Amino acid sequence: MTYSTLLLETDADGIAVVTVNRPDKLNALNAQVFEDFTALLEVLRTDASIRAIIITGAGPKAFVAGADISELAEVDGHDGQRLSARGQAVFRALEHLRKPVIAAVNGFALGGGCELAMACHLRLAAPSAKFGQPEVKLGLIPGYGGTVRLPRLVGRGRALELLLTARVIDAEEALRIGLVERIVPAESLLEEARTVARTILTMGPRAVALCIATVDQALDLDLDAALAAEAAAFGEACASDDKREGTQAFLEKRPPAFTGH
Repeated sequence: MTYSTLLLETDADGIAVVTVNRPDKLNALNAQVFEDFTALLEVLRTDASIRAIIITGAGPKAFVAGADISELAEVDGHDGQRLSARGQAVFRALEHLRKPVIAAVNGFALGGGCELAMACHLRLAAPSAKFGQPEVKLGLIPGYGGTVRLPRLVGRGRALELLLTARVIDAEEALRIGLVERIVPAESLLEEARTVARTILTMGPRAVALCIATVDQALDLDLDAALAAEAAAFGEACASDDKREGTQAFLEKRPPAFTGH
């Protein structure tokens, strides 16, 4: 399947690289991008040969520089709520994938681009990457999860400072406050993202999926409920073939041969 605004490349390791491909618009998010993402997410979810996903932007300047302002300019209140809900649903579906999703942030990640990066499970950034939620400059607020995910990643005070001032931060500050996990030279950004993905793919697939799901669930629960959910997931892992293979391989001092069951 081909997409108007996205490129999809897969390799023999089961890693899919998704590139937002509107370099003339700094990869800005418009209705077609979200339509393409909706279709692509179903492929990423159901294709068993795809085991990990990397998301990046086309060209040297931008990961995703934000929403397409030419579309936003004519949006009224009713359509604005619908637009926000659509974008939130797409990013939440990405976040809900039980396969690791890594953002390789190669340039500007502003507004919706920062929100897309935050919906990924891990974020690697080139030194030139810039992050921010500048929506208040337009009389708007983030609509694709920025007011929700940013405080969870960097804390309430830092999030509000960025949201209220529209300040754009560089990769070093993003690393310092916990918005990204690693800074990688631009020329090796995608290969490092692949290396991280390959490392994850040597682990038990069921355990990886359970880790993603359990962390995601815990963010919406109180401590006792989150611990109970972890115990249930631990029990599910203990009942799996992967657990039996992993523990046996450890005792026999050999690499495990996981099946995902």
